[in-house]
Amino acid sequence: MAKLQGFPEIKTEHHPDDAYLREDRLPHIWCPGCGIGIAVKAYIEALKLCKIPLNRQVIVSGIGCTGRVAGYVNLDSYHTTHGRAIPFASGMKLANPDLEVTVFSGDGDLFSIGGNHFMHAARRNVSINVICCNNFNYGMTGGQVGPTTPEGAFTLTSPYGNVDAGFNLPYVAAAAGAVFVARWTTLHFRNLRDAILRAFGKCGFTFIEAVSPCPTAFGRRNEFPDGLDEMEWYRNNSVIDHKAELVEIGLALKKDSKIVVGNFVDIERPTSMDLYRRVLRRAQGEKQ
Repeated sequence: MAKLQGFPEIKTEHHPDDAYLREDRLPHIWCPGCGIGIAVKAYIEALKLCKIPLNRQVIVSGIGCTGRVAGYVNLDSYHTTHGRAIPFASGMKLANPDLEVTVFSGDGDLFSIGGNHFMHAARRNVSINVICCNNFNYGMTGGQVGPTTPEGAFTLTSPYGNVDAGFNLPYVAAAAGAVFVARWTTLHFRNLRDAILRAFGKCGFTFIEAVSPCPTAFGRRNEFPDGLDEMEWYRNNSVIDHKAELVEIGLALKKDSKIVVGNFVDIERPTSMDLYRRVLRRAQGEKQ
C-alpha cells in the first residue's frame, strides 16, 4: 500500500495491465520521455476493447527500440530479424487466417531494410496490421539518420543537417494499397487507441503511424531536449484533418511547422487470401 499526503490510500500490488505485460521482462529499456510506452498502452487498451480473444492475437516485431515491444506484451509473439517482421507476419496469417496479426516496429526497421516488404504486403493486401512508432532516427544504435528523418534535422550521422526528404509514411502506405491508414502522435492517446481498434476490425493491410518522441537520441539535437518538449509541440502544432491530401502531409518537425494527423484512408478491397481462394475455387471447378 502507498499513501500520499492529502490522498486516500492506493493499492500498488497489482496494475490493471498486469495480465497484458510480461512481468519477468520488466523493467523495460526505454528512455525517460520516450513515446513507445504510450503507444504500447494504446495497443493494450485496444486489446481490451476488441472482441477478438487474446489467444488469437499475435504480435510481431523487428529490431530496434520499438522492436522490443513483442518481448514485453503477454501475447503469442515473434521477435524477428531486422526488417523482416512483415514477411514473418504474412507467413503466420497465411498459415492460420484466424489469427489477428499485428506488426509493431519502428521507422528504421519497417521503412529502411524492411521497406520492400512493406510495399508488397500492402500491394497484395495481406490482412495484417502494422503499427509504426516513428521517432525519426535509429534511436537504439546512437541516433543515426533514418528513412523518416526530416530534411534539415540533426542526427549522429547528419551533424550539419539531413539533406534528404524523409518518407511521408501515410502517403507511402496509401499509394501501396493499404485499406486503412492513420497517423496520430503519442499525445493523441485516445485517437491512437481507436485507430488500432479500427484496424482490428478491418480485413486487409492496415497501417498506423504513431509519431513518438526520442529525447535521448533525436530530440536533444533538434531543440526538443525533453520528451515533454516534443509533446508540447504536438499539442501546439497538430491539425486533425481526416480528408487531408496525403502528398502534402510530410513532416518537417520545425517549431513553426504543422503536423497533420487523422484517419486518412478507410476502404475495402479483396485481401490476398480472398484472391487465393477465388483462384482455388476456379481451379477446382475446371478439374470437375
